[in-house]
Amino acid sequence: MTDDDPCDPLTRRYPDGESTDRCGCSSSGAGSNCSGSGPNGAGERPSIYQRFWRDARAELHRRDYAKGLATIGGLAAVGSLVAPLAGLSRAFEREYTGPVYEDGIALVDGDGDRIAEDRLDEGEQLTVFPESRPGIERAPTLLVRFAEDAYGGETNMEFTVSGYAAFSKVCTHAGCMVANREGETLICPCHSGKFDPLSGATVVGGPPARALPQLPITLASEGHLIATGDFEGAVGPGGG
Repeated sequence: MTDDDPCDPLTRRYPDGESTDRCGCSSSGAGSNCSGSGPNGAGERPSIYQRFWRDARAELHRRDYAKGLATIGGLAAVGSLVAPLAGLSRAFEREYTGPVYEDGIALVDGDGDRIAEDRLDEGEQLTVFPESRPGIERAPTLLVRFAEDAYGGETNMEFTVSGYAAFSKVCTHAGCMVANREGETLICPCHSGKFDPLSGATVVGGPPARALPQLPITLASEGHLIATGDFEGAVGPGGG
């Protein structure tokens, strides 16, 4: 059956009054006289859809039916987005007010694996968390790696190691995650706040009033990255 088949109940138009369309189906009466073959005779075209489409109590035009399907699909899509977002909000402990990192706490990735010295190449970045408390709201941390001589400006070089530098991922404007990047510039997708990771994550565009706080890091004797203290400034909006 093609899209133009006049006998297709999903593509036929059923007028309000009685009529006979070009497939030979009458819009009145209890029976169907559509041409075609079927178990009830050569002149009858049985269909599970015909009674639905012809019943005045449930009459729907094709466009209304399509709109209904689109609405259902849209609600399903929204539902698929709400579920993971709801899960994410429950994952973070919003009431915790203690330090995010402390001396000796390992940096781990989203799978809980510690970050070895060779994990990133120069120019790469990774979202990491404190191993002991990865679920707190202020935990997400941006780990970047560049050539050591590429850093300057407001970067605290004592907080870097082997080309690695770490900054809070929580934007200082409205608390969104700084998740995008253009070239070497870190960008918050919410209000286009821009930060320069080669200059201490200072603000280079958009509404944020201050830099992303830097995290002091070093290498443990086992060869993975650890913090040597907490962020040097307040995480997220506010602070100074």
